[in-house]
Amino acid sequence: MGAEEKATFAAGCFWGVENAFRKVKGVARTRVGYTGGHTANPTYEQVCGHGTGHAEAVEVVYDPAITSFEDLLETFWSIHDPTQRDRQGPDVGTQYRSAIFFHDEGQREAAVASMERLEKEGRFRLPIATEIARAAEFYEAEDYHQQYHEKHGTSSCDL
Repeated sequence: MGAEEKATFAAGCFWGVENAFRKVKGVARTRVGYTGGHTANPTYEQVCGHGTGHAEAVEVVYDPAITSFEDLLETFWSIHDPTQRDRQGPDVGTQYRSAIFFHDEGQREAAVASMERLEKEGRFRLPIATEIARAAEFYEAEDYHQQYHEKHGTSSCDL
C-alpha cells in the first residue's frame, strides 16, 4: 500500500456502513465511532440519548493509488438514502444523519461537486439532505460495535 488517506462518513447505523466500505478495494481499515457533536468521549448510550450531537460514523483509511475519494463517495451515495433527514429506515435520530466529514479542502470540493452532480442528474426523487462538514474529533465506538457484521453475521442494526 502507498500513502494512506482518511475519509469519514455517516449514513445511518454504522454497522452496515462499515460493512459496505470494508468491501471496497483499496480500503485498508475501518473503525466505527462518533463525530460531529460536542461531547468528549461519548458512549453509545449517550449518543443514542440524543444529547451529544454526534453522528454514528465510519472512519475509512484507504490507499488513493487503488481507490479514490470520489469512488468512496459513490459507495456512500449508493448505500443509504441521503434525502432522509436524521434517519435511515427504522433508525431515527440525529445520530443517524447523512454526513460527509471532510479532512481537507480537496475532499470538501469533491463532496460538494458530487452532491451537486447528483442533484442535477435527479438521481434522487427528493432533495439531498446530506451534511458536508469539516471532520472533527472522532471517538472510536466500543469494541463490540467494530466489524459487527463480521463478528455476528447479521444485517440488523438493532442491539
